[in-house]
Amino acid sequence: MQSLLNVPAEVVSANINAAVAKAAAKKRRIFVLGIMAGAFIAMGAQSSSLAVHNITDVGIARTLAGCIFPVGLMMIVFVGGELFTGDCMMSMACMKGRIGFGSLLRTLLIVYLGNFAGAVLIAFLVAHSGQYDYSAGALGAYTIKTAVGKTGLSFMRALFSGILCNILVCAAVLMAAAAKDIGGKVLAIFFPILAFVVSGFEHCVANMYYIGAGLMARTVPEYLDAALAAGLNPDVINLGNFLFANLLPVTIGNILGGGVCVGGVYWLAYLRKAD
Repeated sequence: MQSLLNVPAEVVSANINAAVAKAAAKKRRIFVLGIMAGAFIAMGAQSSSLAVHNITDVGIARTLAGCIFPVGLMMIVFVGGELFTGDCMMSMACMKGRIGFGSLLRTLLIVYLGNFAGAVLIAFLVAHSGQYDYSAGALGAYTIKTAVGKTGLSFMRALFSGILCNILVCAAVLMAAAAKDIGGKVLAIFFPILAFVVSGFEHCVANMYYIGAGLMARTVPEYLDAALAAGLNPDVINLGNFLFANLLPVTIGNILGGGVCVGGVYWLAYLRKAD
């Protein structure tokens, strides 16, 4: 009887083969697929924000957001895209000696820049779509609130939150590869991503959208006034805090979570040659 799923060793082997192909692919193709992945994650982020912007109970709001946000990773898996957080597991191919460290860094950088371009593009389009006017501008104020919260994290909190986030995201990627049918892949992606969103962990590509959207929303006086009335300090949403107070520690955390805590552990478990 044919197995309904790929076993972990097969999943890890397939991930390494994909990493080798990715490292050898044309960089323009990788960049374009990075743009698509950034846009897909941003779509999941913006739609989940819309769904929860008027819910005051944090647990309920995060649970609902967690049910919607996984659509971003599903689109990447099913129609194609290169996501930085998942690609951190290319570390396994590097540890195995199948790709060089330079190829790993170059590929991750290209994917990261593509993800940034795609996420900020969606933030721009959403900001000019009139969506933030929903609930008399409450969605615009909520967008600012989200960005304020993310740029206000301490370095270490953002770092550790990024580690935890990418353990779950990479688990979702591997679980999707384990499933052999689309229904199984949907379920495999859904629950780990639900857990990461409910937990409030930090994902660098999602934050490219969230903070980028906050930067754009704070330029509209109505949204800014609503945020100030709620006791927020929108001044913390600036390019410096965007890049260095949030993206830098979260990205480092995501690399450690995916490249070391997942990629490194599975390299030890399945790939490292015995002495």
